[in-house]
Amino acid sequence: MAPHLIYDPEPEYSEEARKEKYQGVVVLQVVVGEDGYPRDVRIVRSVGLGLDEKAREAVRTWRFAPGTKNGRPVAVLVNIQVNFRLY
Repeated sequence: MAPHLIYDPEPEYSEEARKEKYQGVVVLQVVVGEDGYPRDVRIVRSVGLGLDEKAREAVRTWRFAPGTKNGRPVAVLVNIQVNFRLY
């Protein structure tokens, strides 16, 4: 089974992106470890204006129920989309 998210605080908006009223989607590639902690967080699709780093910082605080194989926790490589929208 794939890991599933159990704790995901929203990322902060960068001041630069807020001033420009910029919105977009950052895609990160992440290894969710056997312990449910994300590691090896890499940017796959960048949007710039400081949002890439804000997405990376936020995802590092997220927690997952780990993926399993044959009932045992395993590390799984996943892509995560972080949406930045101004309301």
